[in-house]
Amino acid sequence: MTQHNTLSPDPRPKNYLGSTLLFIGIFSTATIAGILILLTTPLPFNVRYQISRAWCGLVLWMAKVFCGARYEVEGLEHLNTRQASIVLSNHQSAWETLALRYILPTQVVLLKRSLTWFPIWGWALSTLKPIAIDRKKQREALRTLLEEGKLYLNQGLWVVVFPEGTRTAAGEVKKFSAGGAMLAQQSGCPVIPVAHNAGDYWPRYSFLKYPGTIKVKIGPAIESRGRKAADINAEAESWIARAIKET
Repeated sequence: MTQHNTLSPDPRPKNYLGSTLLFIGIFSTATIAGILILLTTPLPFNVRYQISRAWCGLVLWMAKVFCGARYEVEGLEHLNTRQASIVLSNHQSAWETLALRYILPTQVVLLKRSLTWFPIWGWALSTLKPIAIDRKKQREALRTLLEEGKLYLNQGLWVVVFPEGTRTAAGEVKKFSAGGAMLAQQSGCPVIPVAHNAGDYWPRYSFLKYPGTIKVKIGPAIESRGRKAADINAEAESWIARAIKET
């Protein structure tokens, strides 16, 4: 995985034009997609979901055209679309929040409640069955994850969790919170570990995006039935950390 020394100047060319075009493209198309989602609120959930998924695909395409940021996926054979699962992924940027919606089966995601407050985009997001939590209220947040997570899994929806809780620097993995693993223990649904290096090309908190190939690795399902949450969490964290080093 590409590493960049934060103590020395970044040797990569600054892609100001491409990054600007991508920013404008995301801003404008997100507004259009948000309005479409809000207008289709009376229609079945899948209609709104497919609009959101198509928009995510459009952003990935714009990132490739404007910034040269491509991606490749390894391990799609590990996905069983007939079995609702819990995805545990490392978190480096905004890229994976879009890409996983496009790559993986129909899903809901654990996120900060404040994201649903933004006009148009956030309102549209709130219609897509997010598991919205207040991170400052940890006990309430865990209860919400477990209750709503089990409800959505029973509906056949996948649940995506970023157990690090916040975006990390490229190449790093922070200690996983146990909420996703506890959901797996209580629901009996398998865990699908996902690792990627999006932060190398779409850095956290950065306006600039860089050319290159983002690699996404999907691991074999981790069985949860009859296992403790701590063991499930440790196995997922270990697999993701190892996959990041190997990518």
